[in-house]
Order: sequence, then C-alpha cells, then structure tokens
Amino acid sequence: MKKWLIPVGIIIVLVAIIAFWSIGIKNTGLQKSQAVNKEWGNVSTTYQRRNDLIGNLVNTVKGAADFEKSTLTAVIEARAKATSVTIDPSNVTPEQLAHYNQAQSGVSSSLSRLLVSVEQYPTLKANENFLKLQDELASTENQILTARTRFNEAVQDYNGYVLSIPNKWFLSEYKEKPYFEAVAGADKPVEVKF
Repeated sequence: MKKWLIPVGIIIVLVAIIAFWSIGIKNTGLQKSQAVNKEWGNVSTTYQRRNDLIGNLVNTVKGAADFEKSTLTAVIEARAKATSVTIDPSNVTPEQLAHYNQAQSGVSSSLSRLLVSVEQYPTLKANENFLKLQDELASTENQILTARTRFNEAVQDYNGYVLSIPNKWFLSEYKEKPYFEAVAGADKPVEVKF
C-alpha cells in the first residue's frame, strides 16, 4: 500500500466531516428561520382576526342611532392604517416591527375608547351580538399576546443559534431578527375616564 494514500484519506475524511457539519448547521439555521416565519404568520393571523371582529363590532355599534360618530371613525381609520402595514418576516427590521406595533397599538387604543364609550348606551350593552363580539375580542387579545410571546420565543431561539460561534461563521447570510417590544408608554397605567 502506498504511504501517500493514508494522509490523503485522512484529509478526505476530515473534509467530509466538516462539509456535513456545516450542512447540518445551515439546515438547522433554515429550520429556525422558518419557525420564526411561522410564528410571524400566527401573529398576523390573530391581528387579522381582531380586524375582522372590529368590522362586525363597528356595524353592531352603528345600530345605536345616537352613538358618537367620531369614536367609530377613529376605530375604522386605525383599523385601515393597521391593515395597510405589512412585514416580510424573513427581512424584518426593528424599525418595521416598531411601525407595525405602533399601528396595531392605534387599533387597541381606539377600540378601548369605543368600548368605554359604549357604557353610556344600556341598550347596546344588552345587545347579545355586541356582548358576543366583546367576548370574542377579549379572547382575540389573549391570542395576540400568546402569538407575540411565541414569536419572541422563536426569535430568541433563532438569534441564539445564528449568532453563536461557530454557527455565525457558516450562517453569515442569516441576520439577527428583532423582538416584539411594548409600545412607548405601555409601562404606565391606563387612565380610564367615564
């Protein structure tokens, strides 16, 4: 047997090990990126559910003849603004996520004002459809919280994998993804006035 075959064989085996190792790192990076995209889809779906419910809620509230039109208009405009903001989860930036979060916060704020002002209308408060929609909205807000939390968990897993060494050396095309953060002023207590 030729002596030069042993070092060549060792080199070939080492190259194969490194190649399969790097392929494993890239495949896992892809799986984690897809998990973040899936969780973003869940976030978008829950926000879409809320927007659909808001349309039904606004139509139910419109039935109250003397209801404040400015409050309804604010909800409709906030909903339209929120639905116009879209994000590609594979290329999301902190600025895009903050803009999206701010638009969704506008919906939450105007919806809260709508629900507070409803207190002045006993017939509307007793309307079975309105009560059902209120319950659905509360449930949807909880689903939004859950979806955002799961998105942040997927981002944490993804970022931890992509940014750790030696993975970072093989995954230079994978960029750090931003987390959902609370909107400015969310740390202050909400003031409710009747």
